[in-house]
Amino acid sequence: MEEVLRGLKAEAEASLHSVSDQVGLEEVRVKYLGRKGLLANAMKQLAQAAPEDRPRLGQLANTVKQDVERLFQAKKEALEAGSQTVKQQLDLSLPGRFIPSGKLHPVTQVMEEICAVFEGMGFAVAEGPDVETDHYNFEALNIPAHHPARDMHDTFYVSDSILLRTHTSPMQARIMEKQEPPLRYIAPGKVYRCDSDITHTPMFHQVEGFLVDRQVSFADLKGVLTLFTRRIFQGDLPLRFRPSFFPFTEPSAEVDIACVICKGSGCRVCKQTGWLEILGAGMIDPAVMKMVGYDPEKFSGFAFGLGVERIAMLKYGIDDIRLYYENDLRFLRQF
Repeated sequence: MEEVLRGLKAEAEASLHSVSDQVGLEEVRVKYLGRKGLLANAMKQLAQAAPEDRPRLGQLANTVKQDVERLFQAKKEALEAGSQTVKQQLDLSLPGRFIPSGKLHPVTQVMEEICAVFEGMGFAVAEGPDVETDHYNFEALNIPAHHPARDMHDTFYVSDSILLRTHTSPMQARIMEKQEPPLRYIAPGKVYRCDSDITHTPMFHQVEGFLVDRQVSFADLKGVLTLFTRRIFQGDLPLRFRPSFFPFTEPSAEVDIACVICKGSGCRVCKQTGWLEILGAGMIDPAVMKMVGYDPEKFSGFAFGLGVERIAMLKYGIDDIRLYYENDLRFLRQF
């Protein structure tokens, strides 16, 4: 019994020595000094000792308990003193730490700027589903099944009739079949194509725009796009309209601006041509008009589509589209 009591004292002393916080200290107290602790159980066993040994063992048990209580109190005071020292080291008069605030992604910034320019010209904003039907993505835009133009889109198909939209142009068909002219809309949003390199990503952002009314001409289209480029690039950059082909516009054109880097004199970015392609546009094909129930003899209109990342790359001089999606703060903080 004597060895048990002395062993409990040594164990309690070692446990108190290793304690580093108030939680650990309380655990040691309950283990050794609690009502059901090890010392209390040891003192209950004194009744089983020989009668002649009980006085001596009882005195030893009390001495061990007092020693453990004294060690416990000393450790408690030491921990409280250390905690008070830390509190005294805190200077509450110091200003608070600066928490950096988030900023809009450069693509979001340019998207909002593009929308603001067109809204200033009277265009309303319409948004549609990312998961689209084959009808609205292709058929309603004069791209029937097996049309060679489908090969230009590198489509992500969910099923034979459901896909991830390859452009935001389906909103043109959705709006035209429900509303009568005059119409003036832009449709910003994400689009998806199976393509990935320094100038293409599987997901990117596009703004489709269209206007339908009586006696709309190609000159109206040129005027809208000229005003748009002047406001976005904050300068009177020359525009060039090159003949092209899109199934849902006729005539169609690719639109170039004078290189924002060399101002049209020729450099590596524009491949010495002095021009940079920024969007595609054209007059809405009469076949599209008929599909939504418009009379192409009464109404005409134009449509255009531009890539937001492309505009942002030209606006900020970025040479790799993948930088937008790598989440590198060194890049994002520049905007």
